Amino acid sequence: MAFDGFNENSLPRRAMKAELLDAETELRLAYAWRDERDEQALHRLITAYMRLAISMAAKFKRYGAPMGDLIQEASLGLMKAADKFDPDRGVRFSTYAVWWIKASIQDYVMRNWSMVRTGSTSSQKSLFFNMRRVQARLEREAAAAGTTLERHRMRAMIAKEVGVPLNDVELMEGRLSGSDFSLNATQSSEDEGREWIDTLADEGEHASVTVEHDKDIDTLRGWLVSAMCRLNEREQFIVRERKLREAPRTLESLGTELGLSKERVRQLEAAAFGKMRKSLEAQSAEVHQFFA
Repeated sequence: MAFDGFNENSLPRRAMKAELLDAETELRLAYAWRDERDEQALHRLITAYMRLAISMAAKFKRYGAPMGDLIQEASLGLMKAADKFDPDRGVRFSTYAVWWIKASIQDYVMRNWSMVRTGSTSSQKSLFFNMRRVQARLEREAAAAGTTLERHRMRAMIAKEVGVPLNDVELMEGRLSGSDFSLNATQSSEDEGREWIDTLADEGEHASVTVEHDKDIDTLRGWLVSAMCRLNEREQFIVRERKLREAPRTLESLGTELGLSKERVRQLEAAAFGKMRKSLEAQSAEVHQFFA
C-alpha cells in the first residue's frame, strides 16, 4: 500500500512532504497503473494526494470519530479512486478522488454514529450530513428577519431544501438528538436505581399461561395412562412401538416379531385406538380435539 509503515502521527507529516504532481506526471502515472499495473506508479500517485485525503478527513472530526480512523477511511477512498480512475476522460485525478474519499468517510461516519442504522439511501445520507447546516442557516435568516420558525415549519423547509420527504427529516431529527445508551445503565444516579432493561416488556409467555399449559399436559398424560391400562399386553406393545417410540416401527416388523400378518397388526392397532378413544371420551369430552 502507499501508506505502509505510516502511523496516525507520522502520516500527516510525511504526507505534507510528499511531491506535488504536475498534470503531465499525474497522467503518466495513471496510465502506468491502469495499463501496466505498475505498483510504483500507484504508490507515487496515492502518496502525492494523501494530503488531500487527510485534509478531507479533518472536516469530519466534529462527528466524534477518531482522527486515525477517519484518515484510514479517507486512504481507502483514495485507493479506490486510483483503481477506478480513467485518465482518458481528461479530468485531474484530484478532482475525481474527492468524491471517492468523501463517500468512504461518510459511509464510515454513518456506520459508527449509532448502533441503530442511521440511513443507507443517498437522500438519507445527504440529510444526515446537511440537516444541521441547513437548519442553522434557516435559523440565522429567521433571526435576521426578526421572526421565529416553528418546529414543524422548520422541518418542512429542511425537507424541501434537501429534497427528502418530511417523514425522513422527522426520523433523522430523532436519531441525531441523542446518543446510544446501555440497557444496563441505571435510570437514576442512585446505586440501587432500576436499569433501563427492566422497563422492557417480556415477550415470553406469562407465568399463568405456562402453569395452565403444564397442568393441561399433566391431565392429558394421566388420561392416556389410564386408557393404556385398559388394553391387553399385546395391544399395549403395539401402541408403544407404533406411537411412543422416537423412531416408530413398521407394521411389517411388528408382524414378524409377533408372528402375525401386516394386516392383522394394523387391525389390532385400530382396535386398541378405538378402546383408548372410548376410555378418554368417558373421562372428558374435551379430548376430542386431540383425536380429530
